[in-house]
Amino acid sequence: DEECVSVCVSSQQSKAKMSDDWDSVTVLRKRPQGQATRSAAAVTAARRQGEEVATEKKFAAGANRQHLAAKDTAKLDRETEELHHETISMDVGRAIMTARNNIKLTQKDLATKINEKPAVIQEYETGRAIPNQQILSKLERALGVKLRGKEIGQPLPARGAK
Repeated sequence: DEECVSVCVSSQQSKAKMSDDWDSVTVLRKRPQGQATRSAAAVTAARRQGEEVATEKKFAAGANRQHLAAKDTAKLDRETEELHHETISMDVGRAIMTARNNIKLTQKDLATKINEKPAVIQEYETGRAIPNQQILSKLERALGVKLRGKEIGQPLPARGAK
């Protein structure tokens, strides 16, 4: 498998004896194995001559993959549950919009009041937002309206009284 190549190196330091003039250095390198290992030049030369050149693409070559993708794909195929995020209901969106309009605030004003971006208010009002309890709590306090539970849209009870 390995080929030994001897290379002679000239030594300029001692020229007294002939045996001292040359040091022998051994370099080990692997031989190309079969026809699979060819340079790009050899492949293009073979193509020019009209010879048949076989190329193989290795699946996940160079990647540190321990498991086949087929396992994951089969598992996903067996999965019947729809995977999507739960969004806020339209009832909550309408309650936010109504309460905001009653106190004459724009979406931007309300967003500034609760330290959020106006896009967050828009997402909540259109029902596209993923519910965040902190944001809902801020909205409830800013608007004075319940946005969670069974009594959505009802005024919040006064502080201290329940």
